[in-house]
Amino acid sequence: MPQTVLITGTSTGLGRSIAKLFQSKGWNVVATMRSPSKETELDKLENTLVTRLDVQDIESIDAAVAAGIAKFGRIDVLVNNAGYGTFGALEATSSASIRRQFDVNLFGLLDTTKALLPHFHSNHSGIIINISSVGGRIAVPIASLYHGTKWAVEGISESLQFELAPLGIKIKLIEPGGIKTDYGTRSREVSGDPNDPKLADYQPIVDKLIGILEAEMKTTGAEPDDVAQYVYTAATDGTDQLRYEAGPTAKQFLDHRRAVDDPTWFAGLRAQFL
Repeated sequence: MPQTVLITGTSTGLGRSIAKLFQSKGWNVVATMRSPSKETELDKLENTLVTRLDVQDIESIDAAVAAGIAKFGRIDVLVNNAGYGTFGALEATSSASIRRQFDVNLFGLLDTTKALLPHFHSNHSGIIINISSVGGRIAVPIASLYHGTKWAVEGISESLQFELAPLGIKIKLIEPGGIKTDYGTRSREVSGDPNDPKLADYQPIVDKLIGILEAEMKTTGAEPDDVAQYVYTAATDGTDQLRYEAGPTAKQFLDHRRAVDDPTWFAGLRAQFL
C-alpha cells in the first residue's frame, strides 16, 4: 500500500517540488495551499489531493488532515514547509508583521503538527519533517524575526525528537541555504519605508542584505528539486538522524560557523554588513 505525505505550502517553490517528487516515487500526496482553486498542475497528478490549508486557520488545518485521511486511509509523513521571511529593522516593523511572521513560521507549524499527532500516536508511527534553514543555526543582521522563528523550530524539533520517539514518531529538520525560489519576492517581506528619515541609519544594512540575498538566489542558490531530494531522503532513510544540511552552500556556511569562535564570526559579519 502506498504511503501518504501531507505537505504545506505547495503552491510554488520548494513545496511544489516536494509534492511532485513524492508523487513521482509512487506516494499518495496531500498537497495543501491557501488557494487551491488557482492550482493547474498538481491537481492533474494521479494519487494527489489538492486541498486548502492556511497555517493561520486551525479549522482549515483540521479539515485538510481529515480530507487526507478520508482520501487515502492514513497519513505517514508531514512536511511543514509553509513559511516566509520578514527582513528589516525591528524599529520599523509593525506589531502585526511581527505576529504574522511567528504565526506562519512557528505557530502554524505547531498547529499543523498538533493536528496530525493524534493520528500518528494511534498508528505508533509517523515522520514530521520541518523545513528549517541555515538561518536556524546562524544569524545575519536585519533578520531577527526570521531567525527567531527558525531558531525556535530547531529547538522545538530537537526537544520533540525525545518526546515522540517512544511513540514511534520521528522528527527531521531540513536546513537549506539559499534556494532558487520566489523566496526573494513573494515569500519575502521588507519592513519600513526606505524614505523614512527616522530609519536612514538602518538602510545601508538593509540594502546590503537584500542585495546579497538576491544575488545568492540567482547564483549559488540550490535548485528546489535538489533540496526536495533531502526531504525525500529524510522521509525514507529509516534512521533517527535529526538534521539534514541541504546542499553544498548550507554545508559551507555551517562548516565555517563551526570552525570559528563567536568573536571571529561576528567580526566577519560586521565587515560584510556594517
